Amino acid sequence: MKQVRPKKNLGQHFLTDLSIAKRIADTVDACPDIPVLEVGPGMGVMTQYLVEKPRPLRVVEIDRESVDYLNENFPRLRDNIIGDDFLRMDLRTLFDGGQFVLTGNYPYDISSQIFFKMLDNRDLIPCCTGMIQREVALRMASKPGNKQYGILSVLIQAWYDVEYLFTVEPDVFNPPPKVQSAVIRMTRNKVQKLDCNEQLFKQVVKTTFNQRRKMLRVSLKQMLPADAAIFTEHADMLTLRPEQLTIEQFVELTNYVEHDYSINKN
Repeated sequence: MKQVRPKKNLGQHFLTDLSIAKRIADTVDACPDIPVLEVGPGMGVMTQYLVEKPRPLRVVEIDRESVDYLNENFPRLRDNIIGDDFLRMDLRTLFDGGQFVLTGNYPYDISSQIFFKMLDNRDLIPCCTGMIQREVALRMASKPGNKQYGILSVLIQAWYDVEYLFTVEPDVFNPPPKVQSAVIRMTRNKVQKLDCNEQLFKQVVKTTFNQRRKMLRVSLKQMLPADAAIFTEHADMLTLRPEQLTIEQFVELTNYVEHDYSINKN
């Protein structure tokens, strides 16, 4: 069968360097003994190394042409090639509802959505690895006080330890992307529950970072009335900008906001 044509509308950039493909595939070894789900295998450049590992492997691919290619070239995987949209899948139907490692050469334009789905299924995914746009990888791994630190940093690091593993140059892809790529690994930390309202936590993080150049007292006025107690009782914290707050401080801030919410409802 002829090779698959990369499709711009699917954000396909096929990795051509086999040594890098093997390095990415080997990142799953940090979380052994559980199955692997590869997202977007394309023509199987990583799949060929993953399939040799002594653990169950399934792959999910939205591109029909790629699915046909995989079925022809990976006959031993034929019953484990899923032609579907990962973002629409119920992940609990995979591997009998058990845990698995998530990996892949993720399309740039949906990588954040993939990781938000990972967060929603964090009890199923103790480890996630793969390749994404370098800029996104830097944001995910960034610490407070850094200009890359943002929404993705806080929401992911609340639940996962993030490692930036290595950079990948554009010339090892077909077609070459216009930006550098990077390989990351995320491993579940020991946090089982945040000490705050978790839905409100996400709202506070997104609201404050949407005005990241503003002090917290300015951005929080979108969520609370001007006379809310937080603006006087915690005025010092509210002179900070969101990029200066640790995850623990965001938890603390969320509790202050919820306290004022409850008062204003009564």
